[in-house]
Amino acid sequence: MRIVSLVPSLTELLCQLGLREQLVGRTGFCIHPRDALRDVPRVGGTKDVDVERVRALAPTHVVVNVDENEKPTVERIAALGAEIVVTHPITVDDNLALIESFGDRFGTRAAAQRHADRQREAVHRVATRRFASVDVLYLIWKDPWMSIGRETFIAHMLAAVGLHSVVADPQPRYPVVADPSADARGARVVLLSSEPYRFVERHRAALQRASGLGTPTFATIDGEMTSWYGTRAIDGLHYLLGYRDALDRALDAGGANGEERR
Repeated sequence: MRIVSLVPSLTELLCQLGLREQLVGRTGFCIHPRDALRDVPRVGGTKDVDVERVRALAPTHVVVNVDENEKPTVERIAALGAEIVVTHPITVDDNLALIESFGDRFGTRAAAQRHADRQREAVHRVATRRFASVDVLYLIWKDPWMSIGRETFIAHMLAAVGLHSVVADPQPRYPVVADPSADARGARVVLLSSEPYRFVERHRAALQRASGLGTPTFATIDGEMTSWYGTRAIDGLHYLLGYRDALDRALDAGGANGEERR
């Protein structure tokens, strides 16, 4: 097998399944595991894939994602003759199915089962907790401001720990928000993700000042832990448990300050 992965989180999953030697291409955003990927050729970004570079690598399989990769680009790559592995997990359970399907497709069932069992344990740990519902506006981009709808993987990950997106409409799945400092859509907390736009403390502080209010509270959050599929989503469930505990403490104390995490 010669695999090109155009999905950062699934590049990591492939490596975790023992398929590093079969991985012949990746995007520039495929950064984990860093040392293992150092010598794997890049084929552009997730949105601007260099199809000719992909062609030159002669892949047998190309891993893509409905949200991350452009359909016309995927169609051009499909014309090269490689098997296109399309992924589109929405729920936490979808991630479990994805891990198991990779084990079947790529002949790594034992490794996939170990990670599937890890996810089941993480889901069980989350399920033993009871959380008060907190409405959140989760920001993924700036200029324009963009958020997430409830039928996205991020929203389902957040909902596992009682954090519910205030964007209820199913379409668009990633809507534009006019001004989160002035209109948080009723959210108690506005979460600023570290990716795909890298929100940092100065963005959080500026929005908090601009709101002129104690509520909503603005807080940063690790976007890899909420949006990446595969094995990182398992770590993400554990991360979100700690994040929720820290956020609750901050809210009880009157507001978050910077990133709330374990």
